[in-house]
Amino acid sequence: MNNGQKLHILKNYTNELPEFAYSYIVEYYNGESINTQIGYCIDLKVFFHYLKTEVFGNIADINELTTKDIDKVTVSDLIHFKNYLKEYTVESVSVTGKPISRTYRNSAYGVNRKLSAVRGMFIYLYKTDQIRQNITDKIDFMKLHQKIKKPLTAQETVALLDVIYNGEKYFTDRTLTEYKRRKLRDIAIFTTYLGTGVRVSELASLNAEDIDFNTSSFIVRRKGGDEQEIFMPLQVENALTDYLRINEEEIRTKGPLFTNRSGKRLGIAGIEKMLKTYCHTVGIMHPDKTRPHALRRTFACRLLEDGIDIKMVAELLGHKNIEVTHRYYAQYSQQAKKEIVQKIVVYPEDKINNDSE
Repeated sequence: MNNGQKLHILKNYTNELPEFAYSYIVEYYNGESINTQIGYCIDLKVFFHYLKTEVFGNIADINELTTKDIDKVTVSDLIHFKNYLKEYTVESVSVTGKPISRTYRNSAYGVNRKLSAVRGMFIYLYKTDQIRQNITDKIDFMKLHQKIKKPLTAQETVALLDVIYNGEKYFTDRTLTEYKRRKLRDIAIFTTYLGTGVRVSELASLNAEDIDFNTSSFIVRRKGGDEQEIFMPLQVENALTDYLRINEEEIRTKGPLFTNRSGKRLGIAGIEKMLKTYCHTVGIMHPDKTRPHALRRTFACRLLEDGIDIKMVAELLGHKNIEVTHRYYAQYSQQAKKEIVQKIVVYPEDKINNDSE
C-alpha cells in the first residue's frame, strides 16, 4: 500500500472523528508516520464510541462530541473505559442495511495503547486550553508481563549470512535465478541491518542520496521525526558500494535505496518476506527470529556482550527511553546467566567415579 492510499484511509478515519480530534491527530502528530496517525484514529474512535454508548446517551454520532463533552468525562468514566476495553461489542449496519454485531478483545498491551491515545488527546486539549483539566494522569496503565524475545545465536547469524552471501549452494532453478538477480541488494540490506541496528521502517525509507560515503554514514528519521546520523562499519559501506555501483566509475546517488523488481521502493512487507525465506532455508523457524526486529535485537545484544555501555546502545538504537533498551539487556543477560550456570560444578565427577570403584 503506497502513501497515497494510506492518506486516503487516514482522511476517511479523520472525517468520522470530532473536529477537535482531527486537529489532535493532524497537528499534534505532524511528522509521525501515516500508519501511526491511522492507529491513533482507530484507538480514539473506540473511546468516542464508548462515550456515545456508555456515558452520553443523547449523542447520535461520535462526530457530534465537543470539547465541552470531554470536559465532563470523569475519572470513574475512564476507569470503566479501561475495563470496557478488555471486551466490548460494537453494533453497526452493513451497506445493505443488515445489523452487524462484533465483539472485540484487547490484551494488556492493547488496552494500554488505547489509553495512551486517550491520554495524549487529553494532554493536547488541556495544553491548548480546550478543557479545564487533564484527569488521565489519575489512571494507571495495566501491568505488562514482558516476554523475552531471543536474538539470533552466533550460529544462526552465521547460517543466515551464509545463505544470503552463498545462495548458490541452497537454491535451484527459478529460485536460484531470482536469488542471483537480487543478491547484491539482499546482502546490502541485511549487512546494513546487522551492522547498524536501524528499524525496518527506517531501512525501507532510505534513499540513495541519504548515503554519504565521505563520512561513512547515512541519515535516518527516527520515531517522533528526529533525524539521526548513523555511522557505517566498513562491511556495511562495502556492501552498499557494491550494490549501488552502476559501473567501475559511477555510483547511483538518487532514488529509493532498496527497490523491488519493478524499480519501486521495497516496502517493509517485502523485507519481512525475504528474511523469512532466508531463515526457513537454513532451518531458523522460530517466529520471533524470522522477523526483521530480530536483527535489531541481535545488533543490540552483540554490543552489550562486547561491554558497550547501555546508554550508548540506547543512543545507537534511537531509544529516547532507556527502559526500552533494558529489554534488550534482559535478553542479553539470559545468555550471560546460562553461561554462568553452565560453569557451575554441581559435584566433582572424579570423586564420584573414585568412590564407585
